[in-house]
Amino acid sequence: MAASKYYVVWEGKKAGVYSTWAECKAQVDGYPQAKYKSYSTASEAQAALAAGWKKMWGQGGEAAASKTAGSRGKASKAAAAAEEEIDYDSISVDVGTRGNPGPVEYKGVDTQTGDILFYVGPIENGTNNLGEFIAIVHALSYLKERGSAKTVYTDSRTALSWLRNKKVASNLPRNESTRKIWELTDRAVRWLETHTYPNKVRKWNTEEWGEIKADFGRK
Repeated sequence: MAASKYYVVWEGKKAGVYSTWAECKAQVDGYPQAKYKSYSTASEAQAALAAGWKKMWGQGGEAAASKTAGSRGKASKAAAAAEEEIDYDSISVDVGTRGNPGPVEYKGVDTQTGDILFYVGPIENGTNNLGEFIAIVHALSYLKERGSAKTVYTDSRTALSWLRNKKVASNLPRNESTRKIWELTDRAVRWLETHTYPNKVRKWNTEEWGEIKADFGRK
């Protein structure tokens, strides 16, 4: 059974401590620059709420833990410290598919506003992972053209791995029906081989932050 979490909302529709992600999400969705964070215990969450976001937000709850839990254990503090805050000055990408393989479309959005910055598809007979990889590289190319070092978010660990290796490992066959997705994939690989970029590409923490801002809502 998953461990319980308590969610502190400092700035949202209604500040407070919530015992489920759904309750927290209801307070922060659509709220400009909402500030919220999860904690392992109710006492940590209450202490963090009282301390205020300027002291606690992005600090992994360590200050609250030290006040309320004493020497509760290094493992708990390490887990809390590993939590990150969202970099809203960023682009988020995601893929929508209907079947895997199947038609693929992807988009990049402003993480803060949700405004669509680019949208491609549908591409016949692709896979989710190939689409995610292409979307990341599209975002990097988009930002490079604009001289921007903004962060890029994706919720695909596989695509992140392919990005690091500058190589994809897909079982999708190459034939006429998959020609377009492979053309875009090969182009993305060539771009990585011939360009550098300053941007961080980070995994979106769906468990803590909810669905990525570019989500197609098809899960």
